[in-house]
Amino acid sequence: MSTDRHPAAPEATPEAAPGDPRATASGTAGTEQPANAAEAGPPQSAAASSDAGDTAEAQPREAGANQPAPADAPEAAQNATEAEPTAPAQADAASREAGAEQTAPGGADNTAEAEPDAASDDAGDTAEAEPTGAAQAGAASGEAGGEQATAGRSGGAADEERAHHDAGDAAEAEAGGSAQPVVGSGGAGEGGPGAESPVSGRGGVGESAAGDAAPQLSEAEAELAAQKVERERIERRKAQRQGPVDAGAKLSGKAADLLAAVRAVESGEKPAPRYFDEAPSGPRRPAPAPAAQPQPQSRPRPAAAPAAPTAPAPSPERIEAVRAVLARGGAPGELAARAAATLGETAAEELTENPWRLLAVAGVRPTQADGFARALLGPEAGPADDRRAAALVGWLLEQAALKGHTALEAPTLEAALAQYGVPQPAQALEQAIAEGSVLVFHEPLGPSATESATDSTAEDEEQPVRVLVGLEGCALAEESLADGLARLAGTFADPADWGAATGPGAELIRAVAGHGLVVHTGGEAARAEPLALVAAARERGLRVCLAAHAPGREAVTVAGLLSGTQGPPRDADGQFELDLLVVLDAPQLDVETAAALVESLPDGARLVLSGDPAVLGSAGPGRVFADVLAARVCPQPTSRIPDPGPLGELVSGIGIGELNQVDAPGKEVVIVPVRDAGEAVHRTVQLVAESVPRAFGTAADGIQVITPSHGGPAGTRALNAALKERLNPGPGRFGGFDPGDRVVHVPSPGRAVPARVVSADAEGLHLDAAGGRIVVPRERVESQVRHGWAVTAHQAVGARWPAVVVVLPGDAAQALSRDWVYTAFGRAERHLSVVHGVDQALAQAVAQVPPKPRTTRLAGLLRGLAAAAQEQPE
Repeated sequence: MSTDRHPAAPEATPEAAPGDPRATASGTAGTEQPANAAEAGPPQSAAASSDAGDTAEAQPREAGANQPAPADAPEAAQNATEAEPTAPAQADAASREAGAEQTAPGGADNTAEAEPDAASDDAGDTAEAEPTGAAQAGAASGEAGGEQATAGRSGGAADEERAHHDAGDAAEAEAGGSAQPVVGSGGAGEGGPGAESPVSGRGGVGESAAGDAAPQLSEAEAELAAQKVERERIERRKAQRQGPVDAGAKLSGKAADLLAAVRAVESGEKPAPRYFDEAPSGPRRPAPAPAAQPQPQSRPRPAAAPAAPTAPAPSPERIEAVRAVLARGGAPGELAARAAATLGETAAEELTENPWRLLAVAGVRPTQADGFARALLGPEAGPADDRRAAALVGWLLEQAALKGHTALEAPTLEAALAQYGVPQPAQALEQAIAEGSVLVFHEPLGPSATESATDSTAEDEEQPVRVLVGLEGCALAEESLADGLARLAGTFADPADWGAATGPGAELIRAVAGHGLVVHTGGEAARAEPLALVAAARERGLRVCLAAHAPGREAVTVAGLLSGTQGPPRDADGQFELDLLVVLDAPQLDVETAAALVESLPDGARLVLSGDPAVLGSAGPGRVFADVLAARVCPQPTSRIPDPGPLGELVSGIGIGELNQVDAPGKEVVIVPVRDAGEAVHRTVQLVAESVPRAFGTAADGIQVITPSHGGPAGTRALNAALKERLNPGPGRFGGFDPGDRVVHVPSPGRAVPARVVSADAEGLHLDAAGGRIVVPRERVESQVRHGWAVTAHQAVGARWPAVVVVLPGDAAQALSRDWVYTAFGRAERHLSVVHGVDQALAQAVAQVPPKPRTTRLAGLLRGLAAAAQEQPE
């Protein structure tokens, strides 16, 4: 093993022994030691960090925003979850006995409620919110992010967090340490030519007042609205073919807490209870469906809406009526516009009759809704109220969807209801099913229904099943996606004459010539094969579109394709005018996005899903790519092109659970050991500003910093503050940003667009994103834009940079998993520096922490459709 150091280092570093924990855990070629270890400051407080949900994060920043967690809080220091202010309420004896979370009466203590993270790890990422206002006013400011992380627990969170833990979830958390930048300490690093003064950074973005006026429709919202229309069209089509699926300021106390919680998620945050992380997976239920046709055959389709309709803004009268109800319940008036938009024309009446309907508003927690209900209903509001149970069922399934599940097993859901104080959870679930608010599915355990039917010995035996419960939106999207994929898979009976394919991608080209659906797997180097396929198809006169998750030189984005701003036009039936759609980064497709894509493909078109199955999964619900692979209903060519060099060797080993030492004679991989978070920030700035540019001739713009979480002393906020101070210092005149700042724009959940600040005016913040101009309205800057020198792995997935610096402070150990490490390390093209402070936790994560499972139905549905098609007479 060679010893790797940055060229500027003035002294040699002894080669790490094979048994050295730093060398072994890092799996890299060399170790860079600080020159003056004694000068490093004291260790910073370790905060557990997380990137897996990566849709949103709330982090208190003012003194007093968080209170210390009680001693009996389960795993408080180890698996801290995201803090969100709760609504103080009178303690309810029945709820307390049932395990429901309660807060101190009178609203005197500003406790924080545990807020689990979501799967949306972004970009998962969706948007991140960070409370920045005074604790008494309950104000919070959102900071855009692509991933959801978690912050620290507080006293009032103990019971609810215990409920999450008891339901079987794995820890996935981020401590709620201060979001202030850490002052770097330590002497001259070996990555730089001499001693460097400590780095200090500025805070995050500025604050913007929340108002009642409905925001103007953005491009992202238009895209989401278009998907909603598409889902409605899908539902109508399913009904025709198969029938229904089985059945401000000056606020304090409760109002301040509720306002802070809602503002913390106004950018789209919907954190999910941790007990959904390990919902068991199992055999899927095959569903009968019409046989797939062997030849292209047109079928009548309902015409798609030419443009997404704009939802009418709530009228001032309706907002005022809702505000009056909120005031009677002690909730902040700032919720009025959002509640009116969410609940519709009868919002005020619904909240009066059923205060727990407030849970439908993003960011409202069960304890806050309980406090609101007690204020409106008085003593009759209790844990056994049927209205409360019904609202909790929907809320819990929404949280599960944010963790990536499209359904939950009934026992898991019943256990969660019990932990929230519902005295008869099974009866409550049955009532929700009977009312049609949720859907129920029975999936056989063991062989599929089709296989069992052919077995005469099993005809009279009752097959065991598991009961799954899900929301209508996910159920319709998943079944429509399965139907569309089966349609494509059965389109072509005979291969087309594309000639003799040779060279890279030959196997893929031959598979696509004879099939309407193909799944292609491989690493970063394997992208050459889909590109060869696109070129071959265009040579044969086919209309081809190449789409990817992130912006690229040769591909449109999936979001741009669906919104109509990029890619081919649609015909009168709403279908894309193309013959072949190739989707890169397919693991990032959630079920709703994938369903919208497939439903937009005309009969006779071909679809190729290409991606690396080892990277982080989608921000939204579902595991489309993995489920299609598991179903085995189409060709699955695997690329044999290895990722080159030491970086390729390192990343390939991680993909199979091995963190190997590699030889890196060209310093492709460098390890930088650190002792605490402050040193990690200091050394990261040195690497980006000095060492890597000097050694490899790469400008700072070509270097990307990746870390597991947004919060904490070495999270993205602290790193971005320090990097801005060094690379583009300024007063942050435009909501915390200056011209030239490197940022990421998060227009909708799951998207993180790299950009640079150009200017700002009354219209908003002007960004340059890959040569295209984006204007972010002033009221959305706070929730949709964040600095981008440092990002999380969910924000970085789908993109690559010449050099990458992965920062692993000591508090990141609990956030690491094999797919996270694989994704982060794989973003580097030429050079990877690992700022390493987690010791053996890195190797343990690669070897022992696989991706968390998601409960989905797509694989079973696909198998059932394929089996039904085979049984159809020709």
